[in-house]
Amino acid sequence: MLYDVIIIGAGPAGISASLYTKRANLSTLILYFEKSSLEQANMIENYYGFENGIDGKSLYEIGIKQAKKLGVEVEKEELLKIEIDIKEGKNVFILTTTKKQYMAKAVIIATGTKKNKVKIKGVKNLEGKGISYCAICDGFFYRNQDVAVIGSGNYALSETNDLINIAKTVTILTNGEKAPEFRAENVNIITKPIEEIKGENKVEEVVFNDNSRLKTSGVFIAQGTAGSTEIAKKLGILLNGDKIVVNDKMETNIKGIYACGDCTGGILQVSTAVSKGTVAALSVIQYLKTQS
Repeated sequence: MLYDVIIIGAGPAGISASLYTKRANLSTLILYFEKSSLEQANMIENYYGFENGIDGKSLYEIGIKQAKKLGVEVEKEELLKIEIDIKEGKNVFILTTTKKQYMAKAVIIATGTKKNKVKIKGVKNLEGKGISYCAICDGFFYRNQDVAVIGSGNYALSETNDLINIAKTVTILTNGEKAPEFRAENVNIITKPIEEIKGENKVEEVVFNDNSRLKTSGVFIAQGTAGSTEIAKKLGILLNGDKIVVNDKMETNIKGIYACGDCTGGILQVSTAVSKGTVAALSVIQYLKTQS
């Protein structure tokens, strides 16, 4: 099925956007996986309509129930990547999760903020010098070389798949986590905890806690799940640091892709997330009218 719009994230921005797109009779799907930061809020006392306040978890669950009641499809699936296909001169977006693929005419990224960096000595100093967060973006620079991927989940395996036909060898480094099931002729797995990533002006080796070493030309960070920053980098969406760059219509530089909520920066409050979600939805509605 080709959806009119797929929204990534079920927090205040994503849910608010879905309410408007659905009411505009657009087929709408929400994909979400990780817990929202809203769920961690003990009490919200400065949000309109709740005289005695409300805890974040309750507000989050109410939002999802409200969207479902309106007829929005909501699926809890881990998103691995988004690809762009051009059909009849129009962008169509293919979203791959751990379960299946979905297609949409427009996408709204509303995943909030997520720190995906590992706390390993040497990572910060070698970012851009052999440390990468996007296999599709930077894999070409390591063709026929030995590289490593840090991570143990589905996102790490997806990044590995993007590298196996480019790199000479790929070593999955789980950093002490359980080894994933993955078989390929040029892929190895090391489960030992990482002590440090070393190199003078570029990545040269990974040092483990038992002082053993792995020589490598590049290290790709794929810990946990793909967040807004990783999604944006793979698509070529402009970033300002780790925030997605949007205009006042919540449009990114990719036609048909919008972003709203905490992933775009600014004041990180429920009220502003709701506002940005509304703007993104109204922009999508107008965009799809011009595409029909």
